[in-house]
Amino acid sequence: MEELVIRDADVVDGSGEPSYRADVVIDGGRIVSIVKEAAAAGCQRPKARRELDAEGLVLSPGFIDMHAHSDLAVLRDPDHSAKAAQGVTLEVLGQDGLSYAPVDDRTLAEVRRAITGWNGHGDDIDFDWRSVGEYLDRLDRGIAVNAAYLIPQGTVRMLVVGWEDREATPQELDRMRQLVAEGMEQGAVGMSSGLTYTPGMYAKDAELTELCRVVARYGGYYCPHHRSYGAGALQAYEEMVALTREAGCSLHLAHATMNFGVNKGRGPELLRLLDEALASGADISLDTYPYTPGSTTLAAMLPSWASEGGPEAILKRLADEDTAERIRHHMEVVGADGCHGVPIEWDTIEISGVADPGLADFVGRTVQESAKLRGEAPWATARHLLLADSLGSTILQHVGHEENVRTIMRHPVHTGGSDGILQGTKPHPRAYGTFPQYLGRYVRELGVLSLEECVAHLTSRPAARLRLPDRGLVREGYRADLVLFDPATVAAGATYENPRTLPTGIPHVLIDGRFVIEEGHRTTVLAGRAIRHSPM
Repeated sequence: MEELVIRDADVVDGSGEPSYRADVVIDGGRIVSIVKEAAAAGCQRPKARRELDAEGLVLSPGFIDMHAHSDLAVLRDPDHSAKAAQGVTLEVLGQDGLSYAPVDDRTLAEVRRAITGWNGHGDDIDFDWRSVGEYLDRLDRGIAVNAAYLIPQGTVRMLVVGWEDREATPQELDRMRQLVAEGMEQGAVGMSSGLTYTPGMYAKDAELTELCRVVARYGGYYCPHHRSYGAGALQAYEEMVALTREAGCSLHLAHATMNFGVNKGRGPELLRLLDEALASGADISLDTYPYTPGSTTLAAMLPSWASEGGPEAILKRLADEDTAERIRHHMEVVGADGCHGVPIEWDTIEISGVADPGLADFVGRTVQESAKLRGEAPWATARHLLLADSLGSTILQHVGHEENVRTIMRHPVHTGGSDGILQGTKPHPRAYGTFPQYLGRYVRELGVLSLEECVAHLTSRPAARLRLPDRGLVREGYRADLVLFDPATVAAGATYENPRTLPTGIPHVLIDGRFVIEEGHRTTVLAGRAIRHSPM
């Protein structure tokens, strides 16, 4: 007898087609049968050792978070309810060009320092891996949700070239190609870049194109955080489209937003650009989060010239009065490339977390608010915080536009990505709320997407981008990575004031047919594993 039958569910199967009522039978981690309208038709109903009454609940494929920053969190926190409680059954890690494999001892220490604000320093982690394959093996020991991995181009450049702002030599480019190939062979699904983050931003298009050729050879995709989401945003999107067309590589645009005052109302222009490329044969997808503010580190706002050489070099420049004044002028007057070419507005920069608990009074306030309390200019406050917190502070950047958020999420190649940073006292609520926010606010309350459309955006479309042949749909033979939610009550609990509040209306989440969330509570099951790409 089979393990589980889910009875009388309203199945929204991920295809975008209308829902239907069915009994769904699970055994051995897979969906073994789907009996539609069993009760109404008077059919012989399937039996199993366990039955779950799903009356009034939607059954859908598990949600895929296409842009996650849980690279250490999945190892540190076996519970990981931040994602499991949302119905996330798969996260894509290694984002924005900076993560923890491939590394050597030197670059591991450097990258840990560079992205402390994203993931913590990792003092509680045994970094017993160096290669991509070894990191995936570590995930296979058991994690809360499944995880795929992108080779981080900035980390690769750090390993081969260092932190210098210069072109790679032919020998260095060959070594970077080799590292990307090895990562793909070991199971990575593609490559990411952070082209407003050092050292990845120092790569010219020709270098990125060559690395993308390697990714394409293995059937992977390129996921860039491109060079600007502010001034010159459309040109930055065009650059990525042209680059990947030249390389013959699939393109997935990370957190594809149009931010800052210069881009208010310009979402349709981005979509026209993408539609033209798609019509000419380009393979493009994108992800967004359903909120207006962005989130990153305070250090990311610095100009790239001030970041050359890595964290220790940054701190030395900040400590020097003359250099610090140059940095201020570049940020406040010129518009630093770290702030997307837009002069920084300190009243939009809210401190969301600090590495040093002694700086907790800054959290929840904008830099401008803290500066006023301290009786000094905003740059003086920002500089103090950068130095005192050793670049570990995270921020919310209130520069987005609701009309752009709604416009972009409607596009047929759109997928969901939380971009969730789990560090800090008051992280962005998207880390705990992205997927129920889509279902509750943008489906039920605003009607921006139908329920069937939205579920397809969060399930089958990302599964197709990841080339997963047996996930993303409710189909016989597919993996039983499933979510049961109440469409009338599902909602994000996370707010800006209380960002770690779990969602409501998601009573059950299964991974590989095992309950990760049951009756609204996290079980002890660690059903997640590394999802490895199979080279073409």
